[in-house]
Amino acid sequence: MNDLSSVSATAADGRPVSLLFQPDEYAGRLAAARAELRRRGLDALLVFAQESHYYLTGYFTGGFCFFQVGIVTADDSKTVLLTRIPDKLQATVASLYDDIRTWLNAEDVNPADQMREIMDEMGLKGGRIGVEYDTHGLTGYNAKRVEAALDGFCTLADASDVVRCHRLVKSPAELAIMRRSGQLADMAVQAVIDTAAPGKLSSELNAAALTAMLKGGGDASGVMINTGSRALFGRGMNGPQGLGETDQILVELAGSCKRYTVVIEHTLAVGEPDPRQLSMMDVTIDALEQVKDAARPGAQLGTLDDIHRRVLDAAGFEDERYAACGYAMGGKFGPSWMDVPPMIYSGNPLILEPGMVFFVHIMLPDRRTGLTAGVGQSFVITDGAPEVLSEIPLQLHRC
Repeated sequence: MNDLSSVSATAADGRPVSLLFQPDEYAGRLAAARAELRRRGLDALLVFAQESHYYLTGYFTGGFCFFQVGIVTADDSKTVLLTRIPDKLQATVASLYDDIRTWLNAEDVNPADQMREIMDEMGLKGGRIGVEYDTHGLTGYNAKRVEAALDGFCTLADASDVVRCHRLVKSPAELAIMRRSGQLADMAVQAVIDTAAPGKLSSELNAAALTAMLKGGGDASGVMINTGSRALFGRGMNGPQGLGETDQILVELAGSCKRYTVVIEHTLAVGEPDPRQLSMMDVTIDALEQVKDAARPGAQLGTLDDIHRRVLDAAGFEDERYAACGYAMGGKFGPSWMDVPPMIYSGNPLILEPGMVFFVHIMLPDRRTGLTAGVGQSFVITDGAPEVLSEIPLQLHRC
């Protein structure tokens, strides 16, 4: 794929569809997932993660907050999607699901029972079926309904990582999209830097970031802008704050193109910065650079956090640092931009491979001084040095 436009294709039943990637790429993904099912002795996978729907078939929706399931067999039988009527049309015109069914909202309707009937049609009774449990697309309530409906019908096994393990390594076409996401993230952070000034509301900075990404053709993605004492927080807070003559701003946001997210983090100073904050920034930047130097194929993911801990602990910040320093990036749907697992924590045995994409941030909220220093970049694991998906310099940005 040479650009980011849609691909016109034809589904197995002959209907025209609009896709993000070439049909051969989806076919390869589906074949790999099916091979993994066979390797694990599973007859089918119940797909609940919206990320898996998107990855395997191109199906895009926010309707995963309701009961929605894809049925993918280990053999080459048809794929089936059970969803609601509001999602049927886009599943029909923008996904490669072979058979699209709907369930209706009513007091006496249990969609898990309808799912079982479809599985019976597909000859899955008595089989061993994998379930994507570890996803926002399957609530605890719906998981209980699935288990009750399939009790005595088949044997269930947790297969949350069947698709996810393949999503970790990005194709060249996916990386092209993520490079654009990185550009959008840079545009958003630069807009915040250009907008920040005494008297401005933090909500105005949020607006500047979102406007930059949307004007750039990106998705409406998450923006965390914390100012003043809130700059020490690891999560956003509701309600805007006004910037003082001297202030600090922590910006962490995800550029998103076609739902593929790239996160960056920067610290801004309004007015003359405290010299201690400049020293803290030196520590965080040093830690991030050392992490990137170690991010090579064959290394264990957990060793990156070992470096993060070692550098911050040696600088006297053992009690201030986080217990992890990042996570995977990819095609992601709400409520979080984090494509986890995996998280980057000490002891994580995952072996780095070319094509994996991670966000590493070194967050240093010093409660003793009330100062913060945070910096983060997303990068692609390559055969050599990682490819950083941002061009904004690592420094304390003055506003």
